[in-house]
Amino acid sequence: MLHAYFQGKIYGVENVPQIGPLVVVSNHASYFDPPIVSNCVCRPVAYMAKEELFKVPVLAQAIKLYGAYPVSRGSADRAAIRSALEYLENGWAVGVFLEGTRTPDGRIHDPKRGAALLAAKAKAPLLPVSLWGSEKVVKKGTPIPQKVPLTVRIGKLIDSPTSTNKEELEAITQRCAAAINELHDLGR
Repeated sequence: MLHAYFQGKIYGVENVPQIGPLVVVSNHASYFDPPIVSNCVCRPVAYMAKEELFKVPVLAQAIKLYGAYPVSRGSADRAAIRSALEYLENGWAVGVFLEGTRTPDGRIHDPKRGAALLAAKAKAPLLPVSLWGSEKVVKKGTPIPQKVPLTVRIGKLIDSPTSTNKEELEAITQRCAAAINELHDLGR
């Protein structure tokens, strides 16, 4: 679907380690972003998803198949953090949308430190991924995804923080956000 319907282009696949724990950090502009990123990095990626989505029966089953686990947004959800760390311990990749919610333009404006904290605790590198064009996939009032060109750019690995020190986590978070926005600025 990525190639046939969205004329998808993928750059940087060679930057993805295929084994070991990995924190995939990305921008987020569409409900389609998790499966797109998972398919482009060519390995399973578990995602935190807002707990409300798990109350919709068919949707809950679909997102669980993709390794999604619930998170209570707006609080430090320890169960979600434990789930993410468990996935990382088992060698999975864990996906974190750096801003924690969808953005209207696909750029990261207000990154959160959660991904850096997970990376520090799991001693896992971070992989910046930029989705370009996904903010146009869903048009208000239209149930069918729009046929728009998508580009996925995968950046170079960023080493995990050496501690959970707030300043170091913030510095790594800003580095990830800058890398994603630079990839996004390359466009199609």
